[in-house]
Amino acid sequence: MPPLESNFTRFVEVGRVVLLKAGPYAGHIAVISEIIDHNRAIIDGPTTGVPRQSFPYRHLTLTPLTVPNLPRSAGSGIVKKYVEKAGIVAKWESTAWAKKRAAAEKRRTLTDFERFQVMIHKKSRRDKVRKVLKGAKA
Repeated sequence: MPPLESNFTRFVEVGRVVLLKAGPYAGHIAVISEIIDHNRAIIDGPTTGVPRQSFPYRHLTLTPLTVPNLPRSAGSGIVKKYVEKAGIVAKWESTAWAKKRAAAEKRRTLTDFERFQVMIHKKSRRDKVRKVLKGAKA
């Protein structure tokens, strides 16, 4: 019988880039440097400020990014070298996922007046679009 195709593309593996969902470093990315068991992994984020630590999978989100050829149980220095060589932080920041998170964070930190300005800009843009469409129909 031929092997079945899997729908899954992101696996827990050494070198997988993860997004932390909980704890003091929530929202930062890190790299799995060692798998402890079915519930935890050792993560390290030397370029993002996340210290090397054991972290449960339920508080991690797997990203599509990986650090190629990262050796198992690599120390922080080696992980940093591999991450910088692969350009992981730049790749992460260029993803739509990271851009959406940054935009949501920016919206969360707006003041009342800034939210008012955004509303006014949206209204003016909507009005311009409406006028252009009306002119195109005529």
